[in-house]
Amino acid sequence: MTIVVGTAGHIDHGKTALLQALTGIDADRLPEERRRGMTIDVGYAHLGLVDGSELDFVDVPGHDRLVGNMLVGAGEIDAVMLVVAADDGPRAQTHEHVELLDALGVRHGIAVITKVDAVDTARVAEVREAVVRLLAGTSLAGSPVLAASTVSGKGIDAVRHALETLRDRVEADRVPASAPGRPPTARLAIDRTFSIRGRGLVVTGTLRGGPLSRNANLRLVPGEATTRARELQVHGRTVEVAGPGRTANNIAGIEPGLVHRGAVLTDDPAVVATDRILARISRALPDRTRVRVHLGTAATDGVIGRSGRDAIDLDEGAAAALVRLTEPIAAAPGDRFVLRLGRGPDRAVGGVVLDVAPPRSISRRRQTPERVANLAAAIAGHDDDAIDLARLDLHGARPWNGSMALADDVSEAAAADVESALTGMAASTASRPTLAEVRARCARALRQLATLHRDEAAVAAERLIDRLVDRGRLVRDGEHVGLPGSVGPRAAEMDPAVAAAMDRLVRALAVASPPPLPDAARATACPETGVRELIRTGRIVLLDRNLAYEAGTYRGVERLALDLAHRAPLTPAVLRDATATSRKYVLAVLADLDRRGVLRRIDAGHVPGPRAATVAREDVVAAGDARAGEQ
Repeated sequence: MTIVVGTAGHIDHGKTALLQALTGIDADRLPEERRRGMTIDVGYAHLGLVDGSELDFVDVPGHDRLVGNMLVGAGEIDAVMLVVAADDGPRAQTHEHVELLDALGVRHGIAVITKVDAVDTARVAEVREAVVRLLAGTSLAGSPVLAASTVSGKGIDAVRHALETLRDRVEADRVPASAPGRPPTARLAIDRTFSIRGRGLVVTGTLRGGPLSRNANLRLVPGEATTRARELQVHGRTVEVAGPGRTANNIAGIEPGLVHRGAVLTDDPAVVATDRILARISRALPDRTRVRVHLGTAATDGVIGRSGRDAIDLDEGAAAALVRLTEPIAAAPGDRFVLRLGRGPDRAVGGVVLDVAPPRSISRRRQTPERVANLAAAIAGHDDDAIDLARLDLHGARPWNGSMALADDVSEAAAADVESALTGMAASTASRPTLAEVRARCARALRQLATLHRDEAAVAAERLIDRLVDRGRLVRDGEHVGLPGSVGPRAAEMDPAVAAAMDRLVRALAVASPPPLPDAARATACPETGVRELIRTGRIVLLDRNLAYEAGTYRGVERLALDLAHRAPLTPAVLRDATATSRKYVLAVLADLDRRGVLRRIDAGHVPGPRAATVAREDVVAAGDARAGEQ
C-alpha cells in the first residue's frame, strides 16, 4: 500500500525538475514535452523511502490551457506537493490549482519553494508568507512550506523527510476500504492505455479500495464489458497482488476500442455508469448553469438542475443539485468531483455524489430536504449501513443481496392498499381474488410509492404478500388470497374423517422425497378442502402444484441448505447428496429459498441471502418454545 502525491503549480515553476531531483525519474515521458520543456499530459514517478516503502507521484501540467489534464491527475491523489518558484511567487495557475484542490477536498500536502538559488533569503521569506496566505482558508491550510534548489540540491533531503511525514498523516487519516463484514472492493480509474506487442492491452491508473489479484474478474464502467487482470505491475515489477497506489494492468478479453481514459475497472457493484447524479455541491448554483464535470479521470459537460424538488439547501452554505451529464461516467455514492465554470473568479465548485440513480417520476415525491440531508450526512460519515438506510428511505425500495428491500412506510402503505382492496372486493362480489390478482394490485401500489421497474415491483410484491401471510394479515388458500376469516373452513368445523385424512397426508409428506401431492392426497383420501386447510395453516409447505413437504421436514431441509451455504456456495449436487434425494427435489427447494431471500444465487452456487439471519432467529425462537413446552 502506498499513497499518491500530485504536483501542482504554475507552468515553469519546476515541478518536473523537483520530481527528478527527488526520484531520479523524468516524468515528462512524451517527446513533445521534452522538446518544449513543459508538461503537457500527466506524468508519473515513484520514490523509495528509507523504510522500504514507496510513494507514487503524479506530475500534472501547469499551463492554463491544460487544466483539464491537470484534473485527470488530481482527481485520484491522496496528497499534494504544491510548487512555487521563488523568483515568480504564486501566479495565476498556482491560485487556480489551489482552488481546484480545495474543491476536491484534498486536505494533506506540503508546499515547496523552488529556484531559491536564484534569489536572496529575503525574497524566499516573502514568497513563503505569500504561500501561507494562499493556503489559509482552504483545505490545505497549515501545510508545511519548505524551500529547495534542484540545482544545488539544497533542501531536497528536507523535502524527502516532509514527504515521509506526509505519508504518515495520510495513512492515519485513511478511510477504511470497506465496512466491517463487507468484502473489500477494488477500483482503478484509467488514465492511460496502450498496447504491447505479444501481450495486448495495458491500462494504468491509481488503484483504490481493496487489493487487486492477478486473474481477478473486473467490470469496465461505462460499457459493462467484463475483463480479467492477466498481469499486474507496480513500479515496473510484476506482482501477484497489487495494493492501493499506481498500478499497470494487462487486461484480457476486451476490445481495445472500448477502453479509454475516464473509464473505470472495478469489482465494486456500487460503481455504475450514470448520466444523472444527485450531488452535494459546495455552494448553490443557478438552475441550468452549464459546467464541466471532472470525476476521477473522467471529464464531461453537464447542466445543473436546481428547480422544484432539486432546489434543496444543505448545511454550511452547501446545496443539493441534480447534475445532468452529456455522457455517462463511472460513479458511486461518496465520490468527490469538481465543477468548473466559465471564466472569472471562483470558477471551481466542489461536489460529492449522493446518488447515482436519483428518483424519477412519481417516486420523486420522496426527494425531501430531510431525506437528502440524511443521505449527505451518512456519506460524510463514511457509514455504509447508514448510507444503505438513507438511500432506501430516499427511493422507498433498493436492490439488496439479490433481492428487493422496501422502506417501512412503503411496505405499510402497499399492505394497507391491498387490505383495502380485498375489503372492497369481499363486500361487492362473491368471487375470491386470486394470488395473481392480489400480486398485480400490490405491484401497482409499490410503483406509485417507490423507485421500481415493473419486474422489480412484481418481485417485491410477491415477497410482501408472503410476509403478510406469514404475519397473519392475509390468508392464502391455494391460489386464492383473502383477509383473515374470509378463506377456508376452520379445522374445528371439519368432518372428523377429513381431519384424520389430513393427518395421514401430513405424515405421508414428512419425508425428504415426498410423493407427488395429488397422488398422496388420493392415497390418504384427503379432499381438496383438507389440502387447502393444511396449506393455509402452514402444516404443509407447497413448493409447486405437485410438490409439498410437511412443515417441520421442510424446515429441516431449509436449515441444512443454509448451513451448507454458509460453508461454501451451495450447488444442487451438494444438496442432493446431503438430502439423499434427486435433482427434481433440490431444484424446487433452491428455487423457493432463493425466492424467499433465504439464499441468493451467484455464479458459483447459492450463498446466504438477506433473510438468512431471520431464519436463524426463527429457529432459535422455535427451539425455545419447544423447550418451554417440555418443562
